[in-house]
Amino acid sequence: MSEQVILTNMCLIRDHKQRVVLQDRQSTVWSGMTFPGGKIEYRESFKEAVVREVYEETGLMITHPVLVGTKQFQTDNDERYIVFLYQATQFTGELRSSIEGDVFWVNESELSDYTLAPDLLDMYKVMVSDDLTEFYYEHNEGEGAGWIKRLL
Repeated sequence: MSEQVILTNMCLIRDHKQRVVLQDRQSTVWSGMTFPGGKIEYRESFKEAVVREVYEETGLMITHPVLVGTKQFQTDNDERYIVFLYQATQFTGELRSSIEGDVFWVNESELSDYTLAPDLLDMYKVMVSDDLTEFYYEHNEGEGAGWIKRLL
């Protein structure tokens, strides 16, 4: 059995001052502050995709991004939507905004002070945890059917 899949990425960029890059994404689908990332193009490697997306959206050229987890859920069209979660601490370039949204450095300890995109703090937990590797929405078929958020 096979299924339709949408592949995307997101990257937590951290500097030596305990700051992270936030993006005020200009989107009506998933609004709020988030980390840079986007869709993986056809026949593009996962690593090359996150490097490209980060550069396009921030002007930073990351090196050695580390895959630290995944997020997945089913879309309304029953496609599996997968977000590869990366972390990067090595980069060059100057931070600049793009048509995707304004980007800026914030103190990591102040993340919750911002209007974040839905579930971003849970994704952040997976990205920085030594124990968590997956953010997953599981469908509950029983009484009160719906989607249950799980951090695994």
